[in-house]
This record gives sequence, C-alpha cells and structure tokens, in this order.
Amino acid sequence: MDHIKLLDCTLRDGGYVNDWEFGKDNLVSIFERLVSSGVDIIEVGFLDQRREFDCNRSIMPDSSAVQKIYGRVDSKDAMIVGMIDYGTCGLPFIQPCQESYLDGIRVIFKKHLMKEAVAFCGELKRLGYQVFTQAVSITSYSDGELMELIGLVNELKPYAVSMVDTYGLLQQNNLMHYFDLMDKHLLPEIGIGYHSHNNFQLAFSNCIEMLKKANTRFMLVDGSLYGMGKSAGNAPTELLAMHMNERFGRRYDVNQLIEAIDGNIMKIYQQTPWGYNLLFYLAASNKCHPNYVQRLLNKHTLSIKSINEILDRITPDKKLLYDQEYLEELYCRYQKTECDDSKSKEKLRLLLQGKKILLLGPGKSIKEEAGAIKRFMEEEGETVPIAINFVPDDISVRYVFLSNSRRYIRLNNALKESKNRNIQVIATSNVTKTAEQFSFVLNNEALLDEKAEFMDNSFVMLLKVLAEMKVASIVCAGLDGYSPQEDNYANADMEYWFAKRKAYSLNQYVKDYLKRTDCPAISFLTRTYYQDEVQEK
Repeated sequence: MDHIKLLDCTLRDGGYVNDWEFGKDNLVSIFERLVSSGVDIIEVGFLDQRREFDCNRSIMPDSSAVQKIYGRVDSKDAMIVGMIDYGTCGLPFIQPCQESYLDGIRVIFKKHLMKEAVAFCGELKRLGYQVFTQAVSITSYSDGELMELIGLVNELKPYAVSMVDTYGLLQQNNLMHYFDLMDKHLLPEIGIGYHSHNNFQLAFSNCIEMLKKANTRFMLVDGSLYGMGKSAGNAPTELLAMHMNERFGRRYDVNQLIEAIDGNIMKIYQQTPWGYNLLFYLAASNKCHPNYVQRLLNKHTLSIKSINEILDRITPDKKLLYDQEYLEELYCRYQKTECDDSKSKEKLRLLLQGKKILLLGPGKSIKEEAGAIKRFMEEEGETVPIAINFVPDDISVRYVFLSNSRRYIRLNNALKESKNRNIQVIATSNVTKTAEQFSFVLNNEALLDEKAEFMDNSFVMLLKVLAEMKVASIVCAGLDGYSPQEDNYANADMEYWFAKRKAYSLNQYVKDYLKRTDCPAISFLTRTYYQDEVQEK
C-alpha cells in the first residue's frame, strides 16, 4: 500500500521542547537515521524569517538555510519538507523549489486565516513545491467551516490537507467524523493527513483508527521519534512504523529509528521530558489552551477541583485562544467565594478576644528554633497557638488557619491523625472540605487584596482576621519571609515555584502591611525578613 505514508516531524515539532536547538551533529544524525529508515516524508524544521540562522537549530530564516544544515546528506527517496506558520515567513524568503533542498512545504494556519493561508499556499505551489495545508485545531471547525476549507483546498489542489489536533482533543468518533467529511468531499487526488497530540494517550490509537480507512486515496500520519513534541507529545514514529510494517506490508527499518532515539533523543528527554501528564490532560478534558492550566497550576493555591471549575467557566470563544487577562478576571471572581460568616466570626471572637496569639508558619525556623518555641509556650501557658496552612510535627496547636485549597489536600491526613484530633480549622470560603464542615468558615473575598501581586497572602489574611477578633497580642514563629537563595520551608514539598524569584516583593508586601495594620502588638520569636518593620512600628 504505497499510498499510505509516514511523515516524521521530530526535527520540527520536537523543537518545541528545546527551542529547536538540537545541535548540528544531532540534526544531521537524526536526519540520516530517518532517511535510512525509509520514512516517506521528513520534516526538517520551521521556516521563520524572524529567526537568525543558527546551524545548531532546526528553525531557519529562509529555505536556503536548509541546504546549509542538511545539504551534505543524500535524502534518497524521502520527500523533504519544511513548515511555515502562516504569516511568519514571506515569499521573498522562499526559493523556487528547483533551487531548494526542500521538496515540499507544510503551512499551518488558524481557522480565521484559512482564505489568506490557502492563497499563500497557491504561491508556494507556483514556486514548484508540493504543498500541504495544515488545519490547526481541527476540533474548532464546525461542519460548515470545514466544508468551506474543503472548497478552498479543492481549488488549490495541494499535495495533502491535514487535520491538526493541536490540543489533543480528538476521540476516535469525532476524528472519523472529520475524516469521513474530508474523504467524501475532497478531490480524489488530494491526500488526507493527521497530526496528533497525546493529551488523552490516544495519538497512536487514533492514527491506527484512521489508517483502517485506507482505500485508494493517499493518506499520511505524522509521528516523531519517542513521541517528542509540543504539549503531551505526538504519536511515536517507531510505533507507527512497526504497525505499518505489520498491517500494510511496509518495510521501514525500525532499528534505525531506535538507534536515533537511543543516540540522539534520550539525552534530550532526560533533560526536558515530554509526554502525557496532568497539565495536558486537564487542558484536553476542558477543551482549552494548555496555557490556561499552566497559569492556574503555577499559582499553587488551587486544588485540581478548583482549577477544573475555573476552566469550566471559560466561554467557548476563549477556550482555544489564550487570554491571560481574561483568565485573571475569572480567577479573581472564583477566589471571591462569598459566604455569610457572621456566626463563625462571633464564635471566634468569643474564643480569641483578649487572648495572646502564637502564629506558627511553615518556615525553616519552625524546626531550627523549635526549642525556643516550646520554651515560650511553656512560659506563656495561656497563649493560643494557630498554625497557618500546615500542622507542625512536634508542636501542639489548637487551630489551623487554612486559606489554600492545595495545602488542604496535604493537611487532610495530618488533621485526621489521633494526636491532632482536637485541632479546629479556620478555613476561608474558597476551600472545600472533603466531608461535613470546617469548624469556622470565613468569607474569602473580604480577606483578599486585589491590588497585590499575590492577593491571597495567608499571613496577611490571618492578621486581618485577628485584628477583627480584638486579640491582645500576636507572637510569630516560623514566619520567616522569603530568601532569594535558600529553600524557604521546613518541608521542601511546600515550596512555591515563584518564592525565590519573587522573594523581595513578597517580603516587601508583608512589611508594608505590618506598617499600616490595626493589629495589636506583633513580635517575632524566630528569625524573619519582616523583623525590622515590626520593631519600627
């Protein structure tokens, strides 16, 4: 079945992993292995006029750069193609095909640019190239929009048109719906291709499903070595080659592919792994751009349940076009989980009013200066200990203030331990308990600071609560602030990805608050970056 073809896109799509910096030797070595394997079509990289030529990278400013990198290799019977993201490489940067090392060019384009992109493909075809039209985010097309594209493609008569599952959303039934629509309405001489992503672990099986439809029409599937590629990666070329050998009698040399994986790809994977993971699963399951998920995960304040709930609020028109400002608005609205906390506040006031409070944070000093903390507690017997978003291992506390959904997941088991059964939780309304109710639930919105870079600083939020409770005094331990060099938490698992990078601004925010707060006397028992401001007050 010579009309069934395998395209490898490692040197192009794989480049999203390492900014296309494979190194000249690796680029040539991978290319030689792919040629020797008998893969039908090899995509050697992006053409992008915005990038300067670098012989170590497979993203090149013009078509002549391809010759400079790969020109010494005999491509034998393989078709050699490059890719253009429509709008990033104009015609002045493309040689006529007869002067180029490339045989073909694939053009990716978003739905709203289909007319302009197909017209551009026509210009490339006139330069002599085999042209592939690549419909980005095929799942965003309605049947009517796909028929519009088919009409444009039939006029162009390209080598092939491909369904690009940019965000890995396709299940087998909707993949075959798109395929059947294309197969029925495309001119018979136009090939149909499929470029998969592995968000749902379906890239390989989806390719197999499409290949079952093999008839007389030319069809191709994309793969990359070891699945290397954007987001959750692609269908592995070596698996597709093995399947096509067994099912369609092809003779791809899988050993050559495995040698390339072992000699060239694995060292990249070990440094920067790719593949199926939670981020890309969440993006695919919510049918949205993965940047939405990454942004929310990076906040380290939201449980997966909360992230799913925010993603569910994204309107359809925004799902696949990432809008950071829009996401921040959704996040702020979600964090403002309102509740009537009057009863909780009244109960807390009766328990805390006029009391000395010992606030315990999860900083490294909670362990390093544990002896001083215990001595203080023995000497100040009436002090009420409240821990913030954690339960100390060997310090007895009466309350835990919980404002972070993710911290609750880790705290849940500790709170169930027998020695901690008497702990009562003071939770903000954005945290959902696994069962029953928390002892006290406070309106989260009233405690947020929308003007702050991080509007939900748990220390500041609790100080606001205690000011309202009219406590007598506050002594702090384990509230160290943030170091730009050292780890900041007694338990390394609690470390925020941004803590060191944002150490100065995080510390300054708390310092500024301590200057203006109405809280009663605040002192620090353990070392802290906030100490100087408290002494000045």
